[in-house]
Amino acid sequence: MDTQKEALQRIIATLANKNDEIQNFIDTLNHRLKGVQANSAKVLSELDEEFDSLYSLLDEMKESMTNSIKQEQAHKMQALQNQLTQCTNALENSEELLEFASRTMDIKEPEEFTKAARQIKDRVTMAAAFRLSLKPKTSDNMTHLMVDFSQERQMIQTLKFLPVPKAPEIDLTDCIVADNCVSVAWRMPDEDNKIDHYVMEYRKTHYDGLPRVKDERCWEQIDHIKATEYTLSGLKFDSKYMNFRVRACNKAVAGEYSDPVTLETKALTFAFDSMSSHLNLKVEDSYIEWDPTGGKSQENKVKGKENKGSGHVTLLRNNISGTPSPKRTSVTARPAMMRGSRDRFTGESYTVLGDTTIESGQHYWEVKAQKDCKSYSVGISYKSIGKFDQLGKTNTSWCLHVNNWLQAAFAAKHNNKAKALEMPVPDRIGIYCDFDGGQLSFYNANTKQLLYSFKSKFTQPIVPGFMVSIKLSFFFFFSKSQSGF
Repeated sequence: MDTQKEALQRIIATLANKNDEIQNFIDTLNHRLKGVQANSAKVLSELDEEFDSLYSLLDEMKESMTNSIKQEQAHKMQALQNQLTQCTNALENSEELLEFASRTMDIKEPEEFTKAARQIKDRVTMAAAFRLSLKPKTSDNMTHLMVDFSQERQMIQTLKFLPVPKAPEIDLTDCIVADNCVSVAWRMPDEDNKIDHYVMEYRKTHYDGLPRVKDERCWEQIDHIKATEYTLSGLKFDSKYMNFRVRACNKAVAGEYSDPVTLETKALTFAFDSMSSHLNLKVEDSYIEWDPTGGKSQENKVKGKENKGSGHVTLLRNNISGTPSPKRTSVTARPAMMRGSRDRFTGESYTVLGDTTIESGQHYWEVKAQKDCKSYSVGISYKSIGKFDQLGKTNTSWCLHVNNWLQAAFAAKHNNKAKALEMPVPDRIGIYCDFDGGQLSFYNANTKQLLYSFKSKFTQPIVPGFMVSIKLSFFFFFSKSQSGF
């Protein structure tokens, strides 16, 4: 009966997930239909604008060329009209003189004839008809203002929709989520030397898989990206995932977006393993307190600032290349810690461990001490650390130890060896563990200054470790959302 119920529950869960996927796809199709309508109206409007602009340009060119023709016509007509007027006047004067000469030929008196002949000679010498150029000052040819639009007409006839760049392909293997940054890399399916830049859009979401139309967040855009990769920095990983999509643009048009990808940005979550804590440490929800009476006093606390009962681990980028994304970062969830499977810390080891095992990858968390906190240790240890062992005093644990109780001390400890640190104790200590690279580094979380770094080959799974000394004040454990390393 129980087996059948479990099988039915699995079927119901599978069906519910499939229904959810179908509903999301329906929403996507409806959104796509609306997008087709809106985008069609947009490109039609842009087409009208382009043709109107072309018409306007042609009208301007026609007006300009028409004015040139009219100006040339007016110039030529004025020149010819001036010549025509001059010739007409000269002809009238010449005909009058010719008539006077004819009458002179009829004069009988020699003296009077001589006088008239002399006048005619003088008038002929000064006559305009003999000073005129009988060649037109300009031609009637206007062929130099003719136009030939055959090439332009051919160009217009070959007008077609612009070649649209193909959609880029985001390469998941080269995408990195680390150091409060997301690096996205893509490539073009075919070489396209006309691409001018890329546009990347992203949004935070709590859903894996394809983006949901009814997601609570809108797309944000990064424009004019020249390379085929982009690093989005300064993020706050307050959602489990981020959707990304990219499109290519040439000088005139933007292509389709790439298939969207979803990258996991959820920080590692862990809490304190109360079953491992010393009896004099009371672990309750998100804090630890020193309790010499077994849970009655409240003098020392380690309290979670955000997400009650848990701390977040924010991935950081290692100096070594190839920092993996969270999807390639391995941790073992709380149930694998087997609460109660180990003895409590006892004796002088006022210690508690985190309840999540780290077996690979890069992880980061921070500790903030209150001002009146006098002594504590923070670091990591193997799960196999002995119940009497103190952090840093064995070869299975590494830590920074702060002591402001009687004699101030700030030291890095491992295998019962201490390295004094000659620097002020920051109020927030960042802990970065690269399991695969065998690196454990401590930072001033405010200034990003490296405090100390251990190099060790981790041969067993590790867990965060915390130790407080007796009769001390509170200190906080919390996640860091914007580490910036």
